[in-house]
Parts: sequence; structure tokens; C-alpha cells
Amino acid sequence: MTFSESLHAPWSLRELVDDLAAGRTDAAAVWERSAARISTTEKTLAAWVARGPRPEFPTPSGPLGGIPVGVKDIIDVAGYPTRCGSALRADSAPVDRDAEIVGLWRAAGALPAGKTVTTEFAYFAPGPTRNPAAPDHTPGGSSSGSAAAVAAGQVPLALGSQTAASVTRPAAYCGVAALVLTRGLLPTTGVTGLAHSLDSHGFYAAQVRDLACAWAALRGEPDPSATSSGPPRVAFWSASPLDAVEPVMAEAVAALRERLVADGATVTDFAAEQAVADTTAAHRVVMAYEAARLRATELAHADALSAPLAELLRTGAATDRHDYDAARAIVERTRREVLDLFAGYDAVVGPAAPGPAPAGLTATGDPVLSRAWQALGLPVVTVPGLRTPQGLPLGVQVIGPPRAEAALLRTASWIQARTAATVDGRTS
Repeated sequence: MTFSESLHAPWSLRELVDDLAAGRTDAAAVWERSAARISTTEKTLAAWVARGPRPEFPTPSGPLGGIPVGVKDIIDVAGYPTRCGSALRADSAPVDRDAEIVGLWRAAGALPAGKTVTTEFAYFAPGPTRNPAAPDHTPGGSSSGSAAAVAAGQVPLALGSQTAASVTRPAAYCGVAALVLTRGLLPTTGVTGLAHSLDSHGFYAAQVRDLACAWAALRGEPDPSATSSGPPRVAFWSASPLDAVEPVMAEAVAALRERLVADGATVTDFAAEQAVADTTAAHRVVMAYEAARLRATELAHADALSAPLAELLRTGAATDRHDYDAARAIVERTRREVLDLFAGYDAVVGPAAPGPAPAGLTATGDPVLSRAWQALGLPVVTVPGLRTPQGLPLGVQVIGPPRAEAALLRTASWIQARTAATVDGRTS
């Protein structure tokens, strides 16, 4: 299947904020546009679990000016139940207060428009959401509704979470940008987690510059994309020991590498390929062990869970502490090695998923290329813009050192500016 032009129409947050600041639009008109787009696309895409009425608009506070934001349905929003995509939570009552992360976004001027679809407890069992770029292909998971809502232009911003590849993979498949934050940077109170040493916040926007706009608003900092960035120093990660990258993705990444070199970037090979592969395997052990203990209540009702989640929890329950500690030791050893390598370059660049979104809606794709980076707790930007010959999105991930999101966004913005030229060069 080829690219869907009618459904894939991301809405630029950067342009919207500029229009609000200049008085060319207002929050009420923004919400009307969002509602109209949802009305025309939601029957096909099924990105939302629940939506609320348009809020009353006092003078908007915060730099985002009252824009609507989608919130993944494992994150508490006052007045909504948090059902986590699970039949076990079908009768949940609305919660009384926002998760802390939602409160931070409200302070920045983003108002929740509703709850977006998640896979069950942010694991593998897919919900009903379709991919706006190719409706017969998976949108990825677990933050499938948030990725689809942004890719379709239903909202300019949506929140997700990542434990393995739950933000990175949907962004790559749906053809939008995403930022996974350094683990532990912001509080997770009010978020239904899966593995305490792995869970991180993330969010989606149309392009990297839109992520930068949102990041600046959230943190009360200058927009990192407004600062000119010269050619970066990057290391390209092939993921070859994982034997997972499809030829079409490998070719696109190789073409991007050539483009970056041509435009002045200092490019080297990533020097810890095997350590990252070892950490990929360790992530599976850590995730299963922690999930079985954090979700012990659900494990007690495993017969009522989806098969993938039940298998994860049962596997984790059968994993002993020695194996868990050994896996954690691998993660920590690789973390030290990778942090030392960052002294020589600004970011690591590699494929965000094995290839384009797989056809079908019964699975969410393979998270293998994000497992290690998530275990290491590093910030990651998914950069859209590359495509297959059929036009399907291909995302690359740009990984940076911890707590360096602003610098990472500058590097990723520089890289995204070269993706269109890369595609043109491959198709000319």
C-alpha cells in the first residue's frame, strides 16, 4: 500500500503558536479546527478512547496558548477514567486529579482534549487505531492513539510513554516526530507504569522544530531550534548484530549518512554495537521481571489479559533475582561505555524501527531497535522525513546524553533539514 495523503496531515505546533502570538487565530478557533478534523478522520483512525467538551477559555496562560493535547490512556487526567486499554479497567471511575506531567503541560498552556488509545497496559496487544500514513498498516504501539492523532492533524501535540519502543516506533511508522525524555527527568506520579527502571515520558509533534517549541514551553526555556546549529558530530549505529534492519531502511539510513557528510557533519561509526546488542537482550529480562512485580494485581487475573501481556507477566514471575541482577549489570556496564563515547560526538543516529510499518492491524511491530536505548535511559528524538519508494514513512532515531534534550533537539533539527534532500537524491 502507498502513502495516504488524505489522512496524513500533521499540524505544525510551531506555526500555530506563532499564529496565536500574532493574533491571527485564537484558542477557540484552534479547538474548532481540531474538532472538525477529528470529525472527518476519527471513524477511520480510531485514535481516541474518550474526548471532552471544548473548554471555556479564559485568557490563556502559558506559551502554548490553550492548544489541545491528546493524552495516552495510562496517564491520569482529572474527570476521565484511566482504563489502560484493558478489560480489567473497563469500569474504572474518573480520577480526581491530573498526573503531575499533565499539570506541567497545563502550566505550559496545553489543555487535554481527551484520552488516546493505548495497547493494553502499554504492552503489545493492539487497540483499534489505524495508521494515518497507511490505514491498513499498524500505527505501532503502545502510544498508538497519540501518534495517529498527531499524524492526522487532529491535535498538534500528544503525550505518550515509553518502556521499550512505545513512542519511537509509532512516530517512525506514522511519519511524525517524537521526543523520549531522559528517564527520571520528570515525575511519573499518576502514570500507570510497567517497569520502574524503564518507564519514560514522551510526546509527539509534526516535525522536530515543533518538538522544540513544545519542549521550550514545557521547560520555560528558549526554543532550542531557534538557535543556529552547525554541522554536528554524529556516530552512525548500524544495529547489525541484531540482524533486524530491513534493506529498505538500511539503504535510507546509508543515504542520509552520505547527505550529512556532504553537508559538513563529522560522521563516524558507532563503537559499541555489540554492547548495545547485549543490552537489547538484557532489556527483555529487566522488563519482564519488573512488570510482573509492578503489575502483580493484573498477574493474578492473567486469564483476563491479552495473550502477550499475560505471557510477559508470567515470564517475569518465573525470572529469578539472579538473572534480573545480571541483566541490570549488563545495562549499567553498557551505560558507562556509551556515556564515555559521547565525549567524542553529539549524538548517535540509527534506524528507529526495522523498516516501515508492517501491513495488518493484529500486531504493533518489533521494538528491538529501541530496547537498549530505553534501558540506558537516554533521550531520543525520532526524526521523520525518509520514505520507502512506495512513500511509506521511515524514521531515524537520534540519541543523546542524559538531560541534554535541548542540544539533542538542535542536532535532530539539523538532521531533519537533510531528510528531504536525502529522499530527493534517492528518487531523482
